[in-house]
Amino acid sequence: MNGKKVIAVAGATGAQGGGFARAALADPESGFTVRALTRDPDAPAARELAGLGAEVVRADFTDEASVREAFAGAYGAFLVTNFWAHMSAEKETAEIEVLARSAHAAELRHVVWSTLEDTRELLPLTDGRMPVLQGSYNVPHFDAKGAGNRLFTEAGVPTTFLNTTYYFQGFLGPFAPQRADDGVLTLTLPLEDGKLLAGVDVEDIGRTAFALLKGGEQYIGETIGLAGDHLTGEQYAQKLSTVHGEPVRFRSVPYDVFRTLGIPAGDEIGNMFQYYGDFDHEFTAARDLVRLRRINPELRSFDAWLAENAGKFGG
Repeated sequence: MNGKKVIAVAGATGAQGGGFARAALADPESGFTVRALTRDPDAPAARELAGLGAEVVRADFTDEASVREAFAGAYGAFLVTNFWAHMSAEKETAEIEVLARSAHAAELRHVVWSTLEDTRELLPLTDGRMPVLQGSYNVPHFDAKGAGNRLFTEAGVPTTFLNTTYYFQGFLGPFAPQRADDGVLTLTLPLEDGKLLAGVDVEDIGRTAFALLKGGEQYIGETIGLAGDHLTGEQYAQKLSTVHGEPVRFRSVPYDVFRTLGIPAGDEIGNMFQYYGDFDHEFTAARDLVRLRRINPELRSFDAWLAENAGKFGG
């Protein structure tokens, strides 16, 4: 690979890993080459990465031998697990164990692990303000990742912990503004008025992880909270008005009500938003936008993300 350091990229055909792979492949001066890990090397997204210059290899986090083989000879890795593929904290924990053991066995020099806060550190299960899920979690997809951090530390893996947050892409998906009965476009969120919601362009997770690996060993052992903006529901609605070409109002749905609406994973999502809201000060304070833009100067604000994606919004 012309003397370049190999970076193993988990989930390379997904949003986070894809963001990392594309950033690294677009920077010929980085000193890195991309080894794209995927369950299906023949998938169109995998073939596209291969066409851009990535080495594409098969790896399945339920098959530890395949992961160890994929890590062999690599300098570092960007690692992420996908809770939503199975929606099980137990299965996600097992996948993290495989990644940590395999990273240790391969003697990786620097891993950036895409993770989240363990909500139980601020919100004990005995608190009672939200339902306990899957036996011992407030927000399983947060808590399993946060608890999984120690697996890398205990294995002695040199790791940077990158805490992510809500994706701006949600405003194009499940939380896109909808036209209410009175005809007004309405952004409906389970978030209290005035509470801040940290958001990020999902592509910036991979791009920031790439910047951290380029930045070198100074970041090993650090926990870095990531966001592109901290805005209230009302502020998000006002900014969405610019791309919709008409007013968008914000409507807050109480957390308890949201959890009863029959939405898929509604308890999980309701608990997540309640954590965002109840601990918005702590959550946003852990995400220093000024420092983040020093690390990744291309980090998208919500305005910048909207400008790039304006054509994807309907009326």
